[in-house]
Parts: sequence; C-alpha cells; structure tokens
Amino acid sequence: MKRIARFALAAVASLLSLSALGAQKLSLTSQAQAPASLADRRAALNDLFHDYWQDYLRHDPEFASTIGDKRYDDQTSDDSVAAINDTLAREQNFLMRLAAIDPTGFTAQEKMSRELLLRKLEMDQEAADYKEWEMPINQMGGIYSDYPDLAAELSFTSVKDYDDWIARLRALPRAFAQVTENMSIGIEDGRVPPKFLLEKTLVQVNALANQKPADSPLALPLKKFPASIPAAEQQRITSEMLAVIAKDDLPAYMRLARFLKVSYIPAGRLKPGIDSLPDGPAYYRFLVRRTTTTDLTPDQIHQIGLEQVQKDEAAMLAIAHKLGFADLKSFQASLKNNPKLHPASAEALLNAFRGYLKPMQAKLPELFGTLPKASFEVVPVPDYLAKTSAPAYYQEGTPDGSRPGRLFIDTYDAPQRNLYDVEAIAYHEGIPGHHLQLSIAQELQGIPDFRKYGNDTAYIEGWALYAEHLGKDVGFYQDPYSDYGRLEADMWRAIRLVVDTGVHSEGWTRQQMVDYFHAHSNIDDASIQAEVDRYIAWPGQALAYKIGQLKILELRACAQKELGPQFDLRAFHDQVIDSGAMPLDLLEQKIDAWIATQKTGTK
Repeated sequence: MKRIARFALAAVASLLSLSALGAQKLSLTSQAQAPASLADRRAALNDLFHDYWQDYLRHDPEFASTIGDKRYDDQTSDDSVAAINDTLAREQNFLMRLAAIDPTGFTAQEKMSRELLLRKLEMDQEAADYKEWEMPINQMGGIYSDYPDLAAELSFTSVKDYDDWIARLRALPRAFAQVTENMSIGIEDGRVPPKFLLEKTLVQVNALANQKPADSPLALPLKKFPASIPAAEQQRITSEMLAVIAKDDLPAYMRLARFLKVSYIPAGRLKPGIDSLPDGPAYYRFLVRRTTTTDLTPDQIHQIGLEQVQKDEAAMLAIAHKLGFADLKSFQASLKNNPKLHPASAEALLNAFRGYLKPMQAKLPELFGTLPKASFEVVPVPDYLAKTSAPAYYQEGTPDGSRPGRLFIDTYDAPQRNLYDVEAIAYHEGIPGHHLQLSIAQELQGIPDFRKYGNDTAYIEGWALYAEHLGKDVGFYQDPYSDYGRLEADMWRAIRLVVDTGVHSEGWTRQQMVDYFHAHSNIDDASIQAEVDRYIAWPGQALAYKIGQLKILELRACAQKELGPQFDLRAFHDQVIDSGAMPLDLLEQKIDAWIATQKTGTK
C-alpha cells in the first residue's frame, strides 16, 4: 500500500547518505569490533534482520495489518517531517550494524539477505536527496485513497477489529494534516506534481468528501458483521464508526479538498515530465535505476522500447493475415463489433478467467517443483470501485491463510469488456504470475521475513509479464484472437518504455504520448488517457514490466544454450522464484551460479 520505502527526508539527507562504497569502507574499519566466530556473526546477522523487520512493522502499522499482524491495528503511520527524518536515522543505524558484520563463511542465502537489506537501506538514503515525501499524492493515490483501500483489504472478525478500526479513523485527521504540511513544504521547494493531475486528484477527493457516512468506503466494515458479534455490539460499533466518519474524517477530506483547490493546484507545475524539476534529470535517472534495478540509461530503454514495439507489431500483423485481414488496422477495427469477443454478462466474464486458469493450474506441476499452498479465487471488484477500477488486479493473501489470494475482475458494464485479452491477464495476475510468485515468497522458510515481502518491481512485474509469455511457450493461446490479446498486452508494456522515457527524459508532451499509443496499439482512448497520466504521476514505474520480462527471458535462453539437453525448465523456474523478489543483477548472479553447478553436477 505504501510507505517507508517510498518516503525519504530532506533535513539530514547530506549527513545520512551512505553509498555502497562507503558501506564497504565502513565494513573494513569495523572488522575489529565484529564478533569473531561464524556462529556469533550469524547470530548478530539474524538479530539485525529481526530488529529491522519489527521496526518496519511498528512504523508502518497499515502494512503490518495487511499481512495479518494485528498488533498495530489501532494505529496510523506518522508522516511528519520529524518522523521521516527519524526513519532514515534508524535505517542508517541498521546500515552501520549490517556493514560491521563480516559475511565470510555465510551461506549463499545469508549473503543474499545481507546484500538485499544493504541495498534497500542504501537506496533509501540516496532517495532522501529527492524529497519524495514532499509530493505524497496525485491522481493515482495517496492518503485519501489509502484508507478506503485498507478497509477493503482487512478482515473484521472480532469486536476488537472494529474498535481498532474506529481508533484509526479517529487518528486519520492528524495523518491528513501531516501530509498536507508536507505538501506545503513541497510548494515552497518547487516540488509539486503537474497541475492537470492535481485537478483530477481533487475530483476523487471531493467524491470521497461528499459521501454520506454510511456510504463512505471507510464504513465498509459495517456492511457485514460476523454472526459471533452480538446485536448490541453491532449497534454500538455502527453508531461510533459513523459518528467518527461524520465528525472527524469527512471534514478532514473536505479540508484536503480545500487545500488542493486553493493552494496546491495553483502551484502545480505546467510541464508533465519530472525533468522539469530543478533536479529532475538526475531524479529520473535515479528512479530508472531504482525501478528497473539495472544500470540502463533512459536513452537505452527508449531504444529497447522502439525495437520491442516493432517486434510485436510484426507478430500481430501475422495473426491479422492468418485471419484473412489485409492489414492490422482493419483487423483491429473488426474486434469491437465481433460479439464472440465480448462477454454476455458479468458472470460470463468471471467464468472466462476461470476457464483459462483451470488448465494452467493442471499444467503447473510440469513447470514448477514448488507450488504455493495459499488458496486462490476469482472474484468481482467491489461495487463501490467498479466504475474506476483497473480491468483486473491481484491482492495477496495473508500468510496464515485467513484471506486467500484474489484475482479481482472489474465486471462493470461487462458486455463492453473484451474477451481476447482475458487469457493473458489470467496468467499475469493469477497463475503462474502474481499469485504463484508472491504466495511462494510468503511461504518461504529459512529466510528473513523482510524478504518474503520484497518489492523489487522489475522482478515482480517482470515475472508476471514472463508468465504471459510462458503460456505461449507451453501450448496455450490456441485461439488466435487470444494470442493477439497476448501480443497487445505485450505491446502495451513495450510502448511504456518509449513514452515514459519520452515524457521524462526526451521532452515529450502529453499529447505525443497519446499519439504514440494510438499509432501503435488498439487500446481504447479512455484507457490511453488514464495510462499516460499514470506514467506522468509515477515516473519510471512502468518501465519495470518489460525490462524484467526481457531479463528473465534472457537468463532462460542463456541457461538453455549453456546446458543444452541438461536444461530443465522446471528447475530453472524454481531457481528464479525460490528466494523471493530481488534486483535483476542478483537474479542473474543466482542463475549463473546455478548453471555452473548444473554443468559440474554439484549442488
């Protein structure tokens, strides 16, 4: 949902920043103080991992709640500048402790854990220079949407769960005030999102601010009480929650809306690209590096995107020819009016997803040695989200199994939805994409907890996009229309490489982004408009999908070439997903080491 990893500070950034080289130097000077024996150093490392994770959960109580840790269910995060500064100060302490532990003799997994945490902490220190906390909201979300989202994600099974939620709602105005103060500082520093995005944000905030308390998504827990809660308690809870929403929370939304209208939107920047900030070019290069976990430059990624667009267009044209169309445009024009390509009802759309997932589920034992224990279900998007939701999205289950992994499908106006893209989405969001990879990560044993929730986007989204491609490799996408849908989804991610770098590094206008999408895809205009605004709001994020997929495909091709008849796709997949999310260069090192052991017959 959010938080610590995305926020960074201003005031002490220059004092706290510590590069990888600095950490190495610190490690050398700290060896004399490090525990001498392997057992002591291993114990020190495990203690550090435990302390770090507990600190993380304590200071991000909303995240703790989403993974089923209820210790902080009555608390909200502290987003004040003082708290943000304190976060980085604590993280530097962890960084120094980590650098002081000599890794000699550690297992490969222990070294991996140490490296992953070291990189995460260093990245947070580097991000501090860019004061990301000064731009905490846009049309893609922020505190105004965090709590409605959280209400839909948590489970409410006891009176305490409801009372904790009420306590959070009482604390929400303070959190709103902190975020508003951070935005005010951003105005002073000239760090504000584009004006036109903020105008769209205001529409969303106003919609939430002007609801009746009972209709607010903050009151979602009241929609269904467990039978175990007595009627009198249900009545008390309902009365208290609605009163807090009416007296505290809706006025907080109204104050935020007024601040947006009067102060924030007028200060919004006019150019869409992040490079229009004073340190924008450097900031974008940092975002590219953080998101893709590579050293690729924006120019290199732009060129990769152009090449991938050309490749996908050629494959799509071949399908059009196979189906008897002279060119791609005439084929694409036919899709809208083909009744076989649109569901008759919401249930038909849900069943289409289930229909593709069932045979893939049966295929999984041939593709993976380890399968998740977590259950999985396909469900419709909640009604209150349906008009504005993405077509589909995945929500992780909880480690204790109390909430299954869920593939949410937006069934709003179902007959206007497309069926030809269902198969690719099913594999991406469900299995073998997000559900399989994220569930396996949560269920891993013998690794620190922080690794079970790694957020390396290039790995996570790269794997999901690879999962779409894998369906083709193992004989699915038998319907040529569905295969076209796969290519259109891949084209979507290829276009992102071009337009994201275009607007944030090449000086493109928003209209150039829209025009490029229309020239190279059949995506409807409404989706294109929303997509380009997403890339403007989240610079670099959209690069992760294709860059990650290409790296996994590259590693597979390398393993096939090096191992020849010894190559085992099942074993390769287990190597990719048996350690949780990680930067792509560490994944490459892991696969290279595996290839070497396969060649020599060692383990």
